[in-house]
Amino acid sequence: MNRNFARLGVPVGIVGIVLLLVMPVPAPLLDVLIVCNLLLALVILLTSMFVKKPLDFSVFPSLLLVATLFRLGLNVASTRLVLGQGYAGQVIEAFGKVTVGGSLIIGAVVFVILVVIQFVVVTKGAERVAEVGARFTLDAMPGKQMAIDADLNAGLITDVVARQRRAEVSAEADFYGAMDGASKFVKGDAIAGIVIIIVNIVGGLGVGMAQRGLSINDALNTYSLLTMGDGLVSQIPALLMAVSTGMIVTRSNAEADLGHAASSQLSQSRTALLITGITAVVMALIPGMPPLPFLAVGAVLIVVSRRMQASKDAMRADGGASSETNGASGADVGEQDPTQRLMEEMRVHPLEILLAPDLVDLVGGSADDLLARVKSLRHKIAMDLGVVIPPVRTRDSVELPPATYAIRIAGVDAGRGTAPSGKLLALGDFLDALPGAAVVEPVFGLAGKWIPAEMRHSAELTGATVIDRVSVLITHLSSIVTANAARLLSREDVRVLTEGVKAGSPAVVEELTPGLLSLAEIHRVLQGLLAEQVPINDLTRIYESLTLRAKASTDPEGLIEAARLAIGPALVGRLMDGDRLTVITIEPVLEQSLVQDLRPAEGGTQLVLDQAKLDAITSSLSAAVAAAESSGKSPVLVCAPVLRPAMRKLVPLPPSGVPVLSYAEVTSTEVAIETIGVVRGAAVRA
Repeated sequence: MNRNFARLGVPVGIVGIVLLLVMPVPAPLLDVLIVCNLLLALVILLTSMFVKKPLDFSVFPSLLLVATLFRLGLNVASTRLVLGQGYAGQVIEAFGKVTVGGSLIIGAVVFVILVVIQFVVVTKGAERVAEVGARFTLDAMPGKQMAIDADLNAGLITDVVARQRRAEVSAEADFYGAMDGASKFVKGDAIAGIVIIIVNIVGGLGVGMAQRGLSINDALNTYSLLTMGDGLVSQIPALLMAVSTGMIVTRSNAEADLGHAASSQLSQSRTALLITGITAVVMALIPGMPPLPFLAVGAVLIVVSRRMQASKDAMRADGGASSETNGASGADVGEQDPTQRLMEEMRVHPLEILLAPDLVDLVGGSADDLLARVKSLRHKIAMDLGVVIPPVRTRDSVELPPATYAIRIAGVDAGRGTAPSGKLLALGDFLDALPGAAVVEPVFGLAGKWIPAEMRHSAELTGATVIDRVSVLITHLSSIVTANAARLLSREDVRVLTEGVKAGSPAVVEELTPGLLSLAEIHRVLQGLLAEQVPINDLTRIYESLTLRAKASTDPEGLIEAARLAIGPALVGRLMDGDRLTVITIEPVLEQSLVQDLRPAEGGTQLVLDQAKLDAITSSLSAAVAAAESSGKSPVLVCAPVLRPAMRKLVPLPPSGVPVLSYAEVTSTEVAIETIGVVRGAAVRA
């Protein structure tokens, strides 16, 4: 019931405001509505004072519009009663007679003062602050978003916290934008109040003198005083709303409400209060000044400053005593934060980047700094491999040599490199004329030199490829992450991926797990695919193939091969050279011999070969690969399906090796095949 009332309260109120504009309202009901208007403005003002941050009162812009319409509706209703009956209720009459003493001049002066305070001081200032706040908030929005992404990539916050912070940033921008527009309502309300008063005075004189035959004095006493009362009744809530607007737009995020913040900050300086109190006492001695007010206020300030000093001394003494008498408990409290820091440092992070102290400048505020590039890399790997790598924790390490970075997986170094400050990496064959020591690029093993940044143009003229420091590190990180994607895929990641498949294809997941395969077995299969750099984007098709295979056997090698065959067209498409697939085959006699050499083992099937035969195969394969690469081709090795897992264990992956496909995977899609080489075994012929 309460929820329905809250949901329907505002729409019903808006309809009521519309009715105020077109229907006459009896004077007693108008009194009730005027009191509600006054109290509503007071509640809004007090609420704006007690909120800790502006977003806690995010409904304020809409509430300001509704309150302004309500107040204008009351103006219309009261004008109808004043001009029509010469009476508009006890509230307006009290404001017209009691508040201003029944004097038209006093009422006019008070009304003008209220209008000046609201329109010139409060409303104008609030409008300007809202405009500047909206502009600054929108300008700062990209930086705040990047800061959130940086914390997420560094592992300082979780995805849930990142989403909450992004929502807060967006809500803050929307709020200040709405406040920029809502401040115009307050300004328009002040102008409307002045116009309504002038129209009512002129209209009252016309009605009193023309229709009722009153003298000008009687008309002024009757209608103008009521009009002034009506104006004061409207302007006081309007002033409260204007102050609320200024209060909201000038508030910054704080840990306490305005009262606590003001009292704590104004009382933080004992000296300021003491000097002010002494100044008040001195002013009391000036001839002609009333001594009592100055002496009273000065004495209060001096006493407060002395009490503040005594309170600080007592707190300091209590702190010293507690540290001496309660050493054990104090040690426990002091150990809390260091313990948390130790626990954080002890925790093994899945993926880390360690930077030497002189490389901390790589983590900057630009859109192209290390953290922003890491975010882009995570997105790219997710699109390429179908797995979201964990957040990359980035920190400095004094243990690293200067200009050195280290990439760690599960706390173990997976790669190191250098990125000297102020330099660029030049790669090419003609680098002798360039200054700098020769280095080897960590991913592809290319020869290069770290050259000064100002020599970029000279290096490019020699035909060298120039790469900035962040790109070198990101390329190295990408290579390591791709090669170790299987290690980075956690059981929790598999659970999340499975839930995602279940949301779109529930029947596929329900049939597979837990009935046929456990989550651990699915995890092992997906790790096997990623170990060969096979993307797992199409999890629905992979799970369907696992379901069929698991009904016959849950052997991990067979499950992996079934999954590969299901996504065979995608595998082939990634390895094509333009419009065709360049392949290296195995000599049929050698292939048959290798099938006979297969032996079952704990980790799957393996080839049991003598050293001479193994050397002949690897030499022939290396020669075929070299011949293909010399002609600009990127070949793949194709063999019998039963032989593929064992051959994969003998042949390294790119960039130092070649992918290994089975005949079934290659023929799973219509593709042009070009055979560029054959692996031969001289040992077999002998």
